[in-house]
Amino acid sequence: MSMKRVLAMVVMLAVCAQPVLADRLKDLARIKGVRNNQLVGYGLVVGLDGTGDKAPFTNQTFRNMMNQFGVTLPEGVNPNLKNVAAVTVSATLPPFAKPGQEMDITVSSIGNASSLRGGTLLMTPLKGADGNIYAIAQGSLVVGGFGAQGQDGSKITVNVPSVGRIPNGATIEREVVSPFTEGDTITFNLLRSDFTTARRVVEAINGHLGPDMAYAHDATSISVRAPRDPSQRVSFLSILENINVDPAQEAAKVVINSRTGTIVVGQNVQVSPAAVTHGNLTVTIQENPEVVQPNPFAQGETALQQDTQIAVTEEPARMFKFGPAVTLNEIVQAVNQVGAAPGDVMAVLEALKQAGALRAELIVI
Repeated sequence: MSMKRVLAMVVMLAVCAQPVLADRLKDLARIKGVRNNQLVGYGLVVGLDGTGDKAPFTNQTFRNMMNQFGVTLPEGVNPNLKNVAAVTVSATLPPFAKPGQEMDITVSSIGNASSLRGGTLLMTPLKGADGNIYAIAQGSLVVGGFGAQGQDGSKITVNVPSVGRIPNGATIEREVVSPFTEGDTITFNLLRSDFTTARRVVEAINGHLGPDMAYAHDATSISVRAPRDPSQRVSFLSILENINVDPAQEAAKVVINSRTGTIVVGQNVQVSPAAVTHGNLTVTIQENPEVVQPNPFAQGETALQQDTQIAVTEEPARMFKFGPAVTLNEIVQAVNQVGAAPGDVMAVLEALKQAGALRAELIVI
């Protein structure tokens, strides 16, 4: 069967297909080779209202810039600029970006500049990991934060005034070569590796295109035979990425955030029968400083004596049965029986895991 006939069949199936409650392939996977690229550069921001930095590399960069314009500063003269700041410029080059297109950039101070508000970024080349220049950045900064300081040294800062953005502040000068049109296949990489999901993706694609059109390499990568012509490949992918796939259920996990006390219990978590008792220890430390006076006509001095009292109180706790629980609702009801703070619930879940009663992977972040 020719690739044109296959493409025509896919178009007909896409028109006639009824919507189903499943994820699209574009939401589950990314195309191999179609990716962003990070760019970074170093430059100067000028026009600040006395909020620049005094770093030595800022003065050195300023001297180099003036030399390029034919202005030579006397040796030993420190410009001591207050309206100039050395910055790093970062940007994300999207896939298929063409020369002449524009993209947003982020400008961050690397010296001791207190604010970049009102500054203008001078022309800055942005380089990729290979050292080549892919874009040129320049423009006026938009800073969301601000700060104010009084003469007594008190100050207030809202957000981060030393970081700003320039919408469409960089012009792309070089195109990144993409392997999109190379080879006879297109490879999808799943965002979350899973053997069951990979098999279902293959089955869904073969169900639309015909047998042996897609095959899985492993739990992440699925290759699909595709036309070589770029225009046909674009049309082929626009339909292929909208195929509905029913992803596999995630593995049983319990995620605990020890910093915020957040506990997330996954859908497939199960608990075996277990007896749990949990009590709280309350430690009270009370400081009672006392003033000790010397005897009359003595040569001693008045002293401060510390009187510390420490008390430990253990709250009574009764033992209750935890589980068995096979549904998320049952687990929530069992956890609520504990009647403890999130930190105490974490301790109970960790103990259940050690006892083998919690049938899930316990992840602490």
